[in-house]
Amino acid sequence: MSLKQRIIRQIETTGPISVADYMALCLFDRDNGYYTTQEPFGRSGDFITAPEVSQMFGELIGVWCVGAWQALGSPQQFSLCEVGPGRGTLMNDLLRTAGKISPAFMKAAKVIMVELSERLTKIQQEALAQHTADIEWRKTIAEIPANPLILVANELFDAIPSRQYVKSNGRFVERMVSADSEGNLFFAAGSGSLEKALLPGSSDTAADGSIFEIAPARNALMHQIANHICRERGAALLVDYGHLEQGYGDTLQALSQHRPINALSTPGAADITTHVDFHSLAQSARAEGCKSSAMTQGDFLIAMGLLDRAGALGQGKSPDVQEQLHIDVERLAGPTEMGTLFKVLCITDPATHTFPFPTK
Repeated sequence: MSLKQRIIRQIETTGPISVADYMALCLFDRDNGYYTTQEPFGRSGDFITAPEVSQMFGELIGVWCVGAWQALGSPQQFSLCEVGPGRGTLMNDLLRTAGKISPAFMKAAKVIMVELSERLTKIQQEALAQHTADIEWRKTIAEIPANPLILVANELFDAIPSRQYVKSNGRFVERMVSADSEGNLFFAAGSGSLEKALLPGSSDTAADGSIFEIAPARNALMHQIANHICRERGAALLVDYGHLEQGYGDTLQALSQHRPINALSTPGAADITTHVDFHSLAQSARAEGCKSSAMTQGDFLIAMGLLDRAGALGQGKSPDVQEQLHIDVERLAGPTEMGTLFKVLCITDPATHTFPFPTK
């Protein structure tokens, strides 16, 4: 039985399910979930993440991590953690770069990969096998040792399910996934409502049909990360696509073979996400006592030396290599590519400031 058939049977038995529950089934179902059965990453997959676009992305994050360690006072022992490491590409480039610029950083680091998928864990272990660093795999953030923490995550939060609320007859009610008699899934307004205090200030003037997205599970993970950082000191760099200010809009999307498809058409066979609300994540971090600052991915990478690194990689190389580097830079930092849609959120303990984020 396909995942779609099982979802329809569940709806017929217990009633419509929330968008968050639908996303969770599509992504993480043990037998048919997207991340448990598919190979999503790379040019042959459904989407290409920034580390897969170019080694420069992971290299510059490696430079940032060394700077963050120095900003923490260069502790002799700390945890270097990546959450949701994909195929291990980012960490591979990060460790190679950090090892070249600061052997002391590498000596002090205990590398922890937080990964739920056994399949991806094996891929990551193969990708990082050549490194001499002390690398361990864990299932959850809670398993990270009580040391100073430098944490990175790329496209982590977008994969954590979010709820949707739609304005119907003047009030916001939860948007649900239902099924008709012909076996088609469709969206429907539920009965559960959302407290007005959780909505943006313009909720009264929002038109009927307006959709507000909220992701308690994302905020809970942010609280957990920020609590560790505020308690043990540290810094986190979180890269994802989304918005810096709260607002209304339906960002639920599914991707298959790099193309958008109907989010309800093939459960489990396509990546399904919503945009990340960085405003809400920053609020969660500050509630734990941390500082937060954010900028676009383009601004971050340019500030970290993307253009200089591309120039160095292209020095003396063929015109084809130089042209590819130019394409990669544009893909990572260009305003019509990843540069503006993707944001970088930095979380630190109150005493730590990391370049290139403003002090506040």
